[in-house]
Amino acid sequence: MDLDFSEEQQLLRETVRRLCEEHAPISVVRAMEDDATGFPAALWKQFAEIGINGVLIPEAFGGSAQSLLDAAIVYEELGRALAPTPHFASAVVAARVLLAAGSDAQQKAWLPRIASGEAILAPAWLEPDGGFGPKGVQTTAKQSGDGFVLSGVKRHVPFASAATRLVVLARTGAGERDIDLFLVDPQAQGVTLTQQRSLAADTQYRVELAGVRVAAADRIGAAGSGWQTWDAVLHDAIILLAAQAMGGCERALEITVQYAKDRKQFDKPLGAFQSISHYLADATTAVDGGKTLVYEAAWAASNGRSIARLAPMAKLFACQTYRDVTAMCQQVWGGVGFTIEYDIQLFFRRAKQLQLTWWDGPYLEELVAADVLDTDAPIRMASW
Repeated sequence: MDLDFSEEQQLLRETVRRLCEEHAPISVVRAMEDDATGFPAALWKQFAEIGINGVLIPEAFGGSAQSLLDAAIVYEELGRALAPTPHFASAVVAARVLLAAGSDAQQKAWLPRIASGEAILAPAWLEPDGGFGPKGVQTTAKQSGDGFVLSGVKRHVPFASAATRLVVLARTGAGERDIDLFLVDPQAQGVTLTQQRSLAADTQYRVELAGVRVAAADRIGAAGSGWQTWDAVLHDAIILLAAQAMGGCERALEITVQYAKDRKQFDKPLGAFQSISHYLADATTAVDGGKTLVYEAAWAASNGRSIARLAPMAKLFACQTYRDVTAMCQQVWGGVGFTIEYDIQLFFRRAKQLQLTWWDGPYLEELVAADVLDTDAPIRMASW
């Protein structure tokens, strides 16, 4: 694995960082907390214009067809800036679902619009009292005439109020993995959106589906193939969340190191105290290790190698490191670190939120264990 980035990749990093500084500074991040839409229109427009929204979409559909390693660079910068954007939900997860299983008509209808930023697609996956595995999907899709009727409740649906379509996982049979994916109009009759509050103050919705009718053409992929598609897409996608975690972690450490240099106690900087300097040294080591693991996972995915173990390892380690390092940073900042006037709490809250979402620690551990022990599925947690 070559750890040197090309000039093009360095330019990509610099471009995303500049756009985030211009259109999503910390003042905008704060303004977007618990906002009904949840992202600044100016940043989304710029992402579309320079091709960031199409980074993983083929050129035939208006994208730039870059590698997952290139996308990981983008996500490190999004993490550094805490940039509020529906990019992951729409341009990564939903787009890759369509690329993996969508019909020609679905791909032609939606992928160019995702790449241009005109359309936002939001996955509706998790349910109350359910888990991350296939048994957690209890929303039903019953065949009715030439279409389906969907009934159930989804929660933690990102950016649902801004979504053009929802990508809904629904059960079509009694088997554990009898699950399909459907495109659902959030404005359709029977759909109710209720904004939820979260630790990260990001924009999430509870989505109630009460007898929502969808056409047969809105099913994504063959009957019963939904879970297989979803699982494969998430293995790629969580590598980008790991990159996002490491970007945020690195930035939180940077501002804390600077604070430890500037803040004086007993006539010397905080960083001069051995206990604090050791905390910062340990954190720097963990950040460097986490970034290397993320790059390895992204490189493996970009080169067609197995990521069955690397992807969950990357998110597991990166999110744990993000949470632990920001908790340490809070202690270095002292009491002020927990007040809303200071920025370090923004990183701390998002670190924990990211650790809990899109496959949490226990589920990721089971995925790694399944690969280590050479079993077909996570041992316990996938049945939730």
